[in-house]
Amino acid sequence: MKYINLILFVFPLFIYSQNDSLDISIKKGKSLYEDFCLRCHMPNGKGQEGIIPPLAKSDFLFKHMEESIKAIKFGGIEGEIIVNGVKYNSKMEKMGLYDDEIADIMNYTLNSWGNKYGKMIKENYVKSLKE
Repeated sequence: MKYINLILFVFPLFIYSQNDSLDISIKKGKSLYEDFCLRCHMPNGKGQEGIIPPLAKSDFLFKHMEESIKAIKFGGIEGEIIVNGVKYNSKMEKMGLYDDEIADIMNYTLNSWGNKYGKMIKENYVKSLKE
């Protein structure tokens, strides 16, 4: 009986592919986005032009991915940035999120509103980033 319980516990760990893991992360990220990011970046990810940069179809997000992750982890980007040809100069507050939550939010953002990344940002990569 113990052997059957072990198989029932371990087997599901092998049936998920990398894409399944990404899908799970995106679902978690959507929930976290709704709790922490939506009030500024809006439900459609378009932000507020000239005030809060867009995440939807954002050229900056893909060109400066590490900087974008650090902005969530450490609290904003200092100084002027240009996103999709529009200048922004505001600082995002630090959210107090864990590395796995930041990875999930990034996976959701990078694969929503017309964004197509398809790769997975993992917790250990977020953890490795220093201020």
